[in-house]
Amino acid sequence: MAIIQPVKGTRDFYPEDLAFRRWLYEHIRAVSESYGYQEYDGPFIERLDLYAAKSSEELVKEQSFVFADRGGDMVALRPELTLSLARMVAQRSKNLPHPIRWWSFGPFWRYERPQKGRTREFYQWNIDLVGVDSPQADAEIASIGASFFRSVGLRPQDIRILVNDRRLAERQLKDIGISSSLWPSVFKLIDRRDKLSVAGWSAYAVEVGLNADQLASLQKMLEDAEAWRTSPELVAFFDAAEALGCSEYLTYDPTVIRGLDYYTGTVFEARDTAGEHRAILGGGRYDNLVADVGGERLPGTGFAMGDVVLGLVLDAAAARPALRTSPSTVLVTNFDPATQQASLVLCQELRSAGLRAEWFPEPGRIPRQLKYADRHGIPVAAILGPDEIRTSQVTLKHLPSGRQTTCPQAEASQRILALLAGPA
Repeated sequence: MAIIQPVKGTRDFYPEDLAFRRWLYEHIRAVSESYGYQEYDGPFIERLDLYAAKSSEELVKEQSFVFADRGGDMVALRPELTLSLARMVAQRSKNLPHPIRWWSFGPFWRYERPQKGRTREFYQWNIDLVGVDSPQADAEIASIGASFFRSVGLRPQDIRILVNDRRLAERQLKDIGISSSLWPSVFKLIDRRDKLSVAGWSAYAVEVGLNADQLASLQKMLEDAEAWRTSPELVAFFDAAEALGCSEYLTYDPTVIRGLDYYTGTVFEARDTAGEHRAILGGGRYDNLVADVGGERLPGTGFAMGDVVLGLVLDAAAARPALRTSPSTVLVTNFDPATQQASLVLCQELRSAGLRAEWFPEPGRIPRQLKYADRHGIPVAAILGPDEIRTSQVTLKHLPSGRQTTCPQAEASQRILALLAGPA
């Protein structure tokens, strides 16, 4: 019988995969909390109306897992979290202390064509600052991303956070004679610049409604790397980024515009400098979103980062860590049936002393058991054979170094801690 395959676009998390996800979560938590952000989460299923209100048409109609529940309401597996955040803040905005600094890490779903760096099920970090309307707030959010990259070993030569501002882009579009009614379509055009061929992008520009002169002016606008100096918001943003110690990761890029409809100001994306992958994180300012879902007007800024592309970038930069899959620090061996009971007692004594200990369940050759411990990265083996039992002792072997010592069984936990600490 053939093995039943997983659903297309989903992932199996074997222990080594989950070890990486746990490592990623711990770094995300540490960086988020270092800036004073509180962990939260939302439901995995939301009403489709929530996304239809302000997300892009592509996200709602093409990328969301949508279905009718038994009551006939249209719901969706969450494709993002910012709108859930806005809804949650709107529900309690009068009682929540401002500013609101929240972060989350959890699963999301998008109905996309699976390919390298893109799956239908993924884990995502979301972090947002709500209630503050300033370039300094935007810079804080960007600096959190930079701090995270630094913490996981990604250097500015590996990754850059590309920054733009929709307010600047709107002024530029106005200056080149593009009607404000076309701005949403032109933003989508800019967002797709690196997704289409040159000819395809130009054809799309005509479809959007641009004439030849406007298209030429738009192309020139997207090549102006110094335009940010005319934006008071971006000048203040980069000044704050300098104060926050993250400017080495930041670069102005007029082609960054972000595809979601709710962005109103600063926008940014992190990309690998080799240009091999899609955006690692993306976000920006959204000043109307809480009001759009029924709450009071509260400005907000934040970003989201998926785990799939990040893993590929870490691999390319040789920054993915070697992680232990086993939580155990001690393996208690199983010498033979006559000593099994004593081994179980020792194992429980070590657990009671605060050590993470596991017992080898089959009696037999000690070398095989030591090989098992070594393969799982368990650093210490506690060997309890007939000779040790007769003298109330235990032999401890530190597998990474090969050091071995015999001690009274009553002192085993202290000796193991000493072995784990290394030579004095």
